[in-house]
Amino acid sequence: MNGRRLAFSLFILAAVAVLVGLGIWQLQRRAEKHALIAALDARLTVAPVALPQAAAWAGLAADRDEFRRVAFTATYAPLPDAMVYSSGSALRDDISGPGAWAFLPARLASGETIAVNAGFVQNTMQDRAQQDRAASRLVSGQPVALTGYLRFPESQGALTPAADIGKRLWFTRDVPAMARALGWGEGGKSIAPFYIDLEAPVPDSGIPKPGPLRVRLKDDHLQYAITWFGLAAVVMFSFGFWLRAQRRG
Repeated sequence: MNGRRLAFSLFILAAVAVLVGLGIWQLQRRAEKHALIAALDARLTVAPVALPQAAAWAGLAADRDEFRRVAFTATYAPLPDAMVYSSGSALRDDISGPGAWAFLPARLASGETIAVNAGFVQNTMQDRAQQDRAASRLVSGQPVALTGYLRFPESQGALTPAADIGKRLWFTRDVPAMARALGWGEGGKSIAPFYIDLEAPVPDSGIPKPGPLRVRLKDDHLQYAITWFGLAAVVMFSFGFWLRAQRRG
């Protein structure tokens, strides 16, 4: 075998190794994804536990605590709410957009403030008056027993539209930015580094609309693995055909 044929053969073998490696990696990703789905399902379906004490908040982490189901009592603060635009939900089968999530600050008896995603408001992204009416129904000044899920804020990406502070409209769940812009921390001891996706109670009007979450993570890893393994087989078959032709020649 001359130098060119040897170099080409080594290149083909390296390409096959890469393709097989990608297939194996996708199978590993599939196993990890299934483990994650099982873990999230377990967190979403267990009975709610007490909200962690403020002293433990700094130790919470998204990989360990996201979607933990909690129950607590708080009072919605008479402060401006925020709306987060949404075209639907990957975790709520009963939600379709366009619309917005209503975020309100709630005070614990100990003085800390927690942002609560009180639910979805349908087709009202530009109707600030209707959003205000929906949020104001929740602010009674009385403590309310709440059940929901621990979630962690999102950061604004490079392609995310800037928030419209005048309309109190955001395009990502950037709770720290909402708190700074709307003064949610005034008069409170601190603001939680997480927020709550509310499950219950549902307002009499149904607006905003809270509800239970469901895991619906995309799982195409097996298809991708089959694709990579299939490409490796095609390359090997073609190489074998070429090698046989070279030998005959």
